[in-house]
Amino acid sequence: MSAGSKVVPLVRRDEADHLAQVPHAGATLTYDVILPRQNEACPVFTFAARASDIERFARIERAGRSAEGALSGFQRPQIASHINDIKDYLEKPEAILPNAIIVGFIGGVSLERTGPGLGRLTIDIDGKTAAWIVDGQQRFTALTKLVDRDFEVVVSGFLCGSIEELHRQFILINSTRPLPKALVYELLPRLSHLPARMSSRSQAALLTEALNYRADSSLRGMIRQQTNPRGTIRDTVLQKLIMNSISDGALRLYSGDDALVLERGARLISEFFHAVRHVFAKDWEGHTPKSSRLVHGTGIVALGYAMEFIHSVDGAMDREAFAAGLRPLVGNTAWTDGHWRFGDETRPWNGLQNVPSDLRMLSLHLTGILVRARNGERADDVGIAADSRAQDSLPLLRTLAATPERR
Repeated sequence: MSAGSKVVPLVRRDEADHLAQVPHAGATLTYDVILPRQNEACPVFTFAARASDIERFARIERAGRSAEGALSGFQRPQIASHINDIKDYLEKPEAILPNAIIVGFIGGVSLERTGPGLGRLTIDIDGKTAAWIVDGQQRFTALTKLVDRDFEVVVSGFLCGSIEELHRQFILINSTRPLPKALVYELLPRLSHLPARMSSRSQAALLTEALNYRADSSLRGMIRQQTNPRGTIRDTVLQKLIMNSISDGALRLYSGDDALVLERGARLISEFFHAVRHVFAKDWEGHTPKSSRLVHGTGIVALGYAMEFIHSVDGAMDREAFAAGLRPLVGNTAWTDGHWRFGDETRPWNGLQNVPSDLRMLSLHLTGILVRARNGERADDVGIAADSRAQDSLPLLRTLAATPERR
């Protein structure tokens, strides 16, 4: 090592079992790199490499889940048409590819500074993967499909001290690109030190994951995520219900405590939707958002306000209590057929859309029926007094009622 050079530490020993480290022995690849001074804890560098060599040390790990629901990977699915378009272009003699492939390294590499702005990167390829492609997966996949042509491309790399840091950099790098929001939300629970705007979403995503994969959950397998595309209820919809509750509802006491949210919040919401599935069985089982507004975004979030009301007024915690609280709604909804009657306005059953004004109207309609039932009034007795009583009993409804109507 030359005078003034520096070996950058790559990983803490206590994380060794969780990282794809490579023993420093055997075959290596060495590159002279441009090494700007940015962040010594996460150094950044650039070099040129053949696609066939990148394939030897880097991999694409797409987001997926194990049978137990454990999340792994972070990349979106391949887009075959996009890859084929890039491949067709790269096969032309005049093709160039100025866009860099961004690679995050975890272990199995060493980096030394050899001069101002320059360095040398040594990659041990005699073992497990040392790096993950963070951006440019479609371009890289197209490169690997080329026949009789081995492009040399620009690689922008960075060294991370942990898998968590790699995931954080992945989200930050892709935050201004068309990365699916749902995938970002699935990854959030694995990170710490998030911006405030992401913290509540992270807790909601954590609880959504539990509801989708716990064996005793009434919503097990029913939530559609990037890693569970066969689900019926969109994960972002359930996250909205949860964030409402954390903000000013039943879960607000557990805000900031992931353990309590997972223990008590998951049970409360699971018990509530067990009751919903029982009370409105014909409108739930076998339906999709197109065939039933009960499993539609508007219906799910509006039912969240009903859950808050029943929990707040009746103290409901289990499925039996929630089912009893929901029964006044039977015969007064139009989840799959008929018409909704909102005072002087009538809508066909599928006339409710996932827009703020419709959500507000349905939420106040459902909670208004529950209030009137508790006061011995008919469900179709519409009046400001009933709505006011609902709002007085639940701060969350006061916030909803005060929200200006808009589309």
